[in-house]
Amino acid sequence: MEWKYLDTGKRTAAENMALDEAMLSELENEKRPILHLYDWVSEAVTHGHFIDPEKFLNMSGIEKRGLDLAKRPTGGGIVFHNCDLAFSVLLPAHHPAFSLNPLENYAFVNKAVAWAIHEMIPHSTELLAAEPKTIQEECRSFCMAKPTKYDVMVQGKKVGGAAQRKTRHGYLHQGSISLGHLSNDFLCEVLASETVVEGIKQNSFALLGDKWTNRELQEARHHLRSLLQKAFLQVE
Repeated sequence: MEWKYLDTGKRTAAENMALDEAMLSELENEKRPILHLYDWVSEAVTHGHFIDPEKFLNMSGIEKRGLDLAKRPTGGGIVFHNCDLAFSVLLPAHHPAFSLNPLENYAFVNKAVAWAIHEMIPHSTELLAAEPKTIQEECRSFCMAKPTKYDVMVQGKKVGGAAQRKTRHGYLHQGSISLGHLSNDFLCEVLASETVVEGIKQNSFALLGDKWTNRELQEARHHLRSLLQKAFLQVE
């Protein structure tokens, strides 16, 4: 089945989330699966639909850093969009790969993501077989601090995570791929818990590592976007 590719450019965090939610509501009338690529007008942070960000974030640090905060229409934890590639997949229920099992849907998308990442870096990728049992409770509300089943892993660390929302007409999968590590100063300023700071540092992998320039970040985003399009062509 042919895919539909959308690149909606730079928008505010709230606008990006509202656009995904609107497309999910209209999925009943969509004949093709959609890969939605987008960007941010400024550095942003999104949180799952059921999370109160004030319980986990230092809101004065968020304001000082000028982070654009928005609630996602999906579940999951808190995600920083400073140096990642965010994307969404919308799969209609009539697609042959659609499953009533959310984990199977998660694996379907992340197999394509893992292929794209493997094409970009000289490391093997794999989907996490089972969720670790030793994750600190404080880390459970942060995407990159808490590996979950079928997350994309490199060298035993999480490089790609996501959250989904399913309706009877299909599902919305909102993903994030880590391109660069966030600085320790940044994390300490915007997070309310040092445990979470350590959890992110211990459990996350970034394609560009610790040291990267804005130019390298933009080049990596552009390259990975192209690879994602190729990847989903292979999972028809």
